Amino acid sequence: MAFDAPSVTHRVVSADFFTPSYRVVGKVMVPNTGLMGLINDSTNSFMEILDARLARVHMPSKLVDHYEVVRLVKAQIFAIALTRREDMGPQALARGGYVRLNEYSVRITTPVYELMGNMEWAGRFEFSTIMVEGSREFVPIYGATLTAILIPSLKVETQAAMFNRRQVDLLALTSQRIED
Repeated sequence: MAFDAPSVTHRVVSADFFTPSYRVVGKVMVPNTGLMGLINDSTNSFMEILDARLARVHMPSKLVDHYEVVRLVKAQIFAIALTRREDMGPQALARGGYVRLNEYSVRITTPVYELMGNMEWAGRFEFSTIMVEGSREFVPIYGATLTAILIPSLKVETQAAMFNRRQVDLLALTSQRIED
C-alpha cells in the first residue's frame, strides 16, 4: 500500500510505537476501524510504519535511522501513543461496545516502560478480565504518560494510547495507593 495514495477506506494516522529497545515515530495506514481495529486484527501479526524514524530507548533524543517503511511485530510493541483520541477509531470499538463506563486511574509497568493514565472499563475493575478475556491484545488508555523506567528523559504525554496486555508486569489502581 503506497503512502502517497490512500484508498477511500484507509487514512493515515501519526503515532509513536514503543518496543523493548526502540521508539518508532511514523505514520500508519488505518482502515475505518482506526488504529484499534488494525492493531487488534488477529489475521496479521505485523504492521507497516511509513516514514519511520527510529531512536533507541536508551538514547531517546538521538535519531538512529529513517526509513520509508518499517515492519513491526505486533507482539513486541508495548505501547502506541497517538496525537489525537479520534485516531484510535470509533468509540464503540475502542470501548468494546456501547456500555456505561467507569474511569479508573492506573499505573502499568513492564521491564522497560511505565504507563500512567485513565482506563475506561464497563462495571467494576476486574484485573483478570482486563488481562485475559476478549480477543483484543491492545487496550486503550487516556490522558497517558509513558516513561522509560531506566531512562527518565524518555517521557511522552499523550491524549490517547494503547498498551499490549501481553507485555504487562503490573497493573495498579492509583486509588489504592498508600501515601507515606
